[in-house]
Amino acid sequence: MGDITTFEIAVADEELEDLKTRLLTTRFPEAETPDDWSQGVPLSYAQEITEYWINEYDWRERESYFNRHPQFKANLDGLDIHFIHCESPHAGAVPLLITHGWPGSVVEFHKIIDPLVDPVAHGGDASDAFHVICPSLPGYGFSDKPSATGWGVEKIASEWDVLMRELGYDAYYAQGGDWGSAVTTGIGVQNKGACKGIHVNMPNVRATREALSDPDEKDKRALAGAQYYQQWGAGYSKQQSTRPQTLGYGLVDSPVGQAMWIIEKFYEWTDCDGHPENVLTKDELLDNVMYYWWQGNGASSGKLYWESFNTAFGGDGDNKVRIPAGCSIFPKEIVPTPRSWAEKRYKNIVYWNELDKGGHFAAFEQPEVFVDEIRAAFRLMR
Repeated sequence: MGDITTFEIAVADEELEDLKTRLLTTRFPEAETPDDWSQGVPLSYAQEITEYWINEYDWRERESYFNRHPQFKANLDGLDIHFIHCESPHAGAVPLLITHGWPGSVVEFHKIIDPLVDPVAHGGDASDAFHVICPSLPGYGFSDKPSATGWGVEKIASEWDVLMRELGYDAYYAQGGDWGSAVTTGIGVQNKGACKGIHVNMPNVRATREALSDPDEKDKRALAGAQYYQQWGAGYSKQQSTRPQTLGYGLVDSPVGQAMWIIEKFYEWTDCDGHPENVLTKDELLDNVMYYWWQGNGASSGKLYWESFNTAFGGDGDNKVRIPAGCSIFPKEIVPTPRSWAEKRYKNIVYWNELDKGGHFAAFEQPEVFVDEIRAAFRLMR
């Protein structure tokens, strides 16, 4: 691993002008034929958020907001990986590595970092303090893009462990959802000695044989979610796991194309009662899109599916997590995993909670609840 260097987001004026030009010259498709989101993002909303993007969204203000936390780059096996690293002022704070997924970014965590780092300033107890480290996945955000194959979840998990040790953390905890859950689970499976426990909000497991043959109510709800996803929600995944390069030409060229590819999932996967802006603002939705746009990550982010799709749920060999694990299950998760499924892979579950509000992007949607979940889970492992 090379030196760790400081980093600050500084998008050139020319890039902002290029973005504005592309937005102003967007060629929109015709409107959807049904009066809902069943064919994808409705034309009226695509035009509404594009107009907001052009006329009201202030990247310079948002850039300043994201630069308020210390950021760095570390060279991991030839790639410069961007990460946030906030150290707690409280004695006894423990390191917590938090990993995002697709179509998210470290943007998801900006509302939870401060309460985790300084719980006292947010009505909590110093004994719950964390040093928080949030890396951007390879090919995402401001991290480098892999130029060769091999950067799947297992390698990322291994390199994240290297990062934590290079930061001086010989003992740490890890958390993740979506691909972040796969990476975090991978850290637990690899069990190289430094990670003392994990927490996931999307356990990487499959249905049990018992659930398939004689399902109870929780099994039925999870199986229905999985069936809906396979029938109506998994097209993006099939494309990204098979032909991410082809997809990338459109996403890297068109900011509106990239935005709608992402925002559709924020409609579908958040607990939003029919509209993503019921839980997230236009600024927040566009912030996340910007982390894909600035470095042209439309293809590189999708390539994680090509690398890892068949291994995310375990692959071959011993895929069990034996270190302590916590799971928080939010009701609008793609598949609200029953505990009986999770126990087949996570062999030492010390914390389990099923929430009544929230979805796939839980830290972004329900930051206060999410912080409470992290605190409660890791209290049992510290």
